[in-house]
Amino acid sequence: MTRLFTLAAALLALILPAAAQADPADIDAAARGVVRVVIMGTDGDEVFPVSHGTGFAVGPRRIVTNAHVVREALQDDTLRIGIVPSEGGEAADYARPVAVSPGNDLALVEITGELRLPPLTIAAGAVRDGEVSAVGYPMNVDRAQGLDMGDIFRSQPPVKSRGFLSGQRPSRLFDTILHTAPIARGNSGGPLLDGCGRVIGVNSFGTDSGGSDGEFYFAVSTRELLPFLRANDVEARIADLPCRSLEDLNEAERARIERQQDEARQQLAARAQETRERRARAEDSARESVQTDRENAMALAFVLALAAFGAAAVAWQARQAGEGGERRMMIAGTIAAVAAIVALALWFTRPGLDEVERRVAAAMGEVDESPDAPGAEATGDGMLTCTLDLTRSRVVGAPDRELEFSWREDGCVNGRTQYGFSGGSWSRVFVPNQEQAVSVNLFDPATGTFRTDRYLLGRTDMAAARQARGKYSPPKCNAEGAASTLGDLQSGVTALLPSAPNERLVYSCEAKQ
Repeated sequence: MTRLFTLAAALLALILPAAAQADPADIDAAARGVVRVVIMGTDGDEVFPVSHGTGFAVGPRRIVTNAHVVREALQDDTLRIGIVPSEGGEAADYARPVAVSPGNDLALVEITGELRLPPLTIAAGAVRDGEVSAVGYPMNVDRAQGLDMGDIFRSQPPVKSRGFLSGQRPSRLFDTILHTAPIARGNSGGPLLDGCGRVIGVNSFGTDSGGSDGEFYFAVSTRELLPFLRANDVEARIADLPCRSLEDLNEAERARIERQQDEARQQLAARAQETRERRARAEDSARESVQTDRENAMALAFVLALAAFGAAAVAWQARQAGEGGERRMMIAGTIAAVAAIVALALWFTRPGLDEVERRVAAAMGEVDESPDAPGAEATGDGMLTCTLDLTRSRVVGAPDRELEFSWREDGCVNGRTQYGFSGGSWSRVFVPNQEQAVSVNLFDPATGTFRTDRYLLGRTDMAAARQARGKYSPPKCNAEGAASTLGDLQSGVTALLPSAPNERLVYSCEAKQ
């Protein structure tokens, strides 16, 4: 199965555009896990910054930065490493060094306090040309804003700059990415992101243009970062699929729906033509059979009429004969009467022209009662196996490639989770307490399509979503009106979500064999 997905990803990379333009929502989502890394000194009770750089979360408590950012703290045990999150207003938390690799300018530190961060996703595989974004805390911006030393210890949103990927090349004995997204002192250790907000490098240094040449900047490649994380037992979130913009995905989905509608119209037209041809054949056959039956009935009625006439003549002769002919008269008279009655019955019950329509309707009904083609029925109830459809999905993280769940017609999943029904759709909204993301699951039993839309929210928006979710308790399966009730209750959360998700996962489901 893994090989099949790898092949599908490779094919997808060939048919998709070269690279998706950076989506501001995705860059903002990634920025939630970007921090200011401050080297702090003390003078009595006073704490002051010595220098600072940038870092980003690869786990709730683990942060990647440059080795040169934390070098001073490693050389002087009177200095400490402080972590200032990009949002939330918390004071700086402390971190301890876990691993430092000066050879490729990477360092891993671990938060020692209560602070938890949303990890960024790392893009695996070859880096593709296109727009990139650098996120961090450049010192020249701090100076331009007039921030003093105390401001460094307060949460500030990181600065985002855009540029283009210029290539990959070894530099200073390690693999780097060359790009044009402006960075400055203080950006060191911050992430370089692709269009989906996934890490493709760790910003490290820039060229010295001397004021005359165009400037380029270097980021440590993920070919250096991923082995460094594995060597230090970090289970990072890794995405190995091409980045797609939601606009491209929506356009492809519209084209797919239009294509399906065209195919449906063509099938309907073909079926209508087939029905017309079948009806014409049925009419010809019915008309021929009715004509044959009519002629046969008339001929038999004529023969029976002749027989009745002959029998009547015999009866008349027997009567004229007097004694001895009574028995023969009775037999012949009976035969004449029966033959006459049957002849009249055949004549008056012979098929008429209206019989043609009845026989056509019967023939058409027999054909229409034939079983539907395979796959014509809806998914229905029972256990389902769902496979991720890469062509219809926008993958930002590392999703499950297959899902299994049971579905009931009342919207009960796995016998315990009720889905809401509103606006013709089945859905369930999930607002976790340990993750800064809201997921909206939707299922269409008619087409067997399961979809997950994930919204990566900042702390303020996430707090509002949790507050809205806390105002209701989802009804349990089998409760009266559970589906419609939950459909109404969930609207309080969905009304707070952005217009478009950061990630959309579409699965095709079928009954489990």
